[in-house]
Amino acid sequence: MTAQKETAAKITLLLMVGLFVVFFSQPHGQSQAPALGEQVPSFTLRDGDGQVIALQDYRGQIVVLNFWATWCPPCIEEMPSLNRLQERYAGQGMQVLAVSVDEDPEAYQNFLTQNEIVFLTLRDPNRRISLQYGTIKLPETYIISRDGLLINKIIGPADWMSQEMISYFDSLLAGP
Repeated sequence: MTAQKETAAKITLLLMVGLFVVFFSQPHGQSQAPALGEQVPSFTLRDGDGQVIALQDYRGQIVVLNFWATWCPPCIEEMPSLNRLQERYAGQGMQVLAVSVDEDPEAYQNFLTQNEIVFLTLRDPNRRISLQYGTIKLPETYIISRDGLLINKIIGPADWMSQEMISYFDSLLAGP
């Protein structure tokens, strides 16, 4: 093999490896996670009664979209403050919407009952929705504007009733 053919073969091999890496770096059918200011992915899931719930149903409201699981200690830690957040802003143009990645429907339902969760919760055991959002750690919470734009992302547990959070949500609700 001549030096020229060898170089061409190496370049071809490098290009093929590069294409392989690009092709398999993101699972098929997955959109890229939304960035701040971008439209969030829409989704529908069934609630415990079999009713279809769509994110679009909450257009016109601020949505606090929380991904969590019953087996996640930090998720469990923040549930009481998410409950209080929903109670504080009920009927004021804000909705807490939690999506559990629990595979076990019984563990999920028992948790909701035992902890008297007052906000809307849905289960996505295949993690289809959390993957669309780019969720890699639980809990992760996405604050979505009235027109469906991502305005904040919080990774890890939060104290949703802290003065800082109350001021933040008050300002969002006071805005246009």
